[in-house]
Amino acid sequence: MKFFLDSAQVDEITYALEMWNLDGVTTNPRHVQASGKPFLAVIREIAGLFDGADRPISVEVNPHHTDWKAMVAEGEKLAAMCPNFVIKLPAIEPGFKAVAALAEKGIRSNLTLVFSTSQALQAMRMGAAFVSPFIGWKEANGEDTIRFINEIVAVRDNYGFETEIIVAAVRNGRQIAEAAIAGADIVTAGLAVFKDAFDHPYTAKGLKLFQDFWDQTAYE
Repeated sequence: MKFFLDSAQVDEITYALEMWNLDGVTTNPRHVQASGKPFLAVIREIAGLFDGADRPISVEVNPHHTDWKAMVAEGEKLAAMCPNFVIKLPAIEPGFKAVAALAEKGIRSNLTLVFSTSQALQAMRMGAAFVSPFIGWKEANGEDTIRFINEIVAVRDNYGFETEIIVAAVRNGRQIAEAAIAGADIVTAGLAVFKDAFDHPYTAKGLKLFQDFWDQTAYE
């Protein structure tokens, strides 16, 4: 499984690249706004961190677009800026159409805000390189997210689609594990989520015990 960082904070991405061998990045308008920088400025900075590395960076078109041609035009502009950029589009009718149009031009897309298996299926049919089912919001609403991811993986495998599944809106380490067990290709989460997932109080407790024993033992 690959780990993507869901962030537009350059310092967070730099840390994750150095410490975790990060596989890619997903951004969205909320992350870009939180960076305090203009959209184009921040995605250029992120692109610079991945120079020479074949790791995808999802960048989102203007979410106000309702015309697929406008989505494609902006997608072409963004894709021309960096070979790592994957164009992030919403799972709405013009978004699906834009996926197919961009695929014909050799431009990869990531269908985001996917909340149903049928949305994921249509994204795959239209040629999406990535599809991003959101699980955090669904789980908070009492929905079965494990079944949701299992269904999407099964549909992809049943028909041999090449789309990679990015499990998004991940809130904790249990959800990361469940996505991996279900066979998803990628999990994208925030820095704090990954940090918590990589930590465990029993590890800290055990390490402290070993340190105490070490200190009470002669080295030579």
